[in-house]
Amino acid sequence: MLRTIVAAAIAAAGLSGAAIAQDDDVLRVGMSGGYFPFTFVRQDELQGFEVDVMNAVGEEAGLDIAFETMSFSGLVGALEAGRIDTIANQITITPEREAAFAFTQPYVFDGAQVVTKDGNEEIGGVEDLRGKTVAVNLGSNFEQLLRDLPFADEIDIRTYESNIEQDTALGRVDAFVMDRVSSAQVIKESPLPLQLAGEPFSEIENALPFRDDEDGHVMRDRVDTALTALKDDGTLREISQKWFGSDITTSATE
Repeated sequence: MLRTIVAAAIAAAGLSGAAIAQDDDVLRVGMSGGYFPFTFVRQDELQGFEVDVMNAVGEEAGLDIAFETMSFSGLVGALEAGRIDTIANQITITPEREAAFAFTQPYVFDGAQVVTKDGNEEIGGVEDLRGKTVAVNLGSNFEQLLRDLPFADEIDIRTYESNIEQDTALGRVDAFVMDRVSSAQVIKESPLPLQLAGEPFSEIENALPFRDDEDGHVMRDRVDTALTALKDDGTLREISQKWFGSDITTSATE
């Protein structure tokens, strides 16, 4: 029996977390519910790769999973404030985040991908973003990846809460940057005229962040042990195959 006690399709960031009793066996998981195919709402049901992974973690670790949905840009603040216990929304490990949070082991291995309107022959990869307008999701690590490029001052970087795919397809921006796995799925499932532009330009590892305190470390270790078991018994691979038709949970070097 799945130990999910809450799967709210739309939850207010400041209220729903407080409504759930603090319990050592309850894991409050924040996600946007708007990042297909990792976390999204369809027919009023919260679903996706992240939902399946966290439900499996709950089963393995003996935890009740309470999902909290809110805007992506508000997730880190909710974690810091204690309204949620972790974020399952493809959070990439970065030096800045490692200094602030206690991370589990990576459970998704991916890369940063440039996406353009279908037929765009001017942009064939990250090197062609000079002089271009590029969209990224607000609060994502992709903005920093672009700002770290040696020619970052030649890129007009615009942050969005949502709709970066639509604005790229409509020509309002020249490209957007997202992880390759999500980009490929959006192109496959969406009617929008989009295309991948070149190869990924940065390898990324995604994991679950917890507050860097005693309680956070205890829960992180409990979840990390569950992730190891789910990787070893093939559960993570099966969930990945379900959503992507390939295994994104194992590094190419493993």
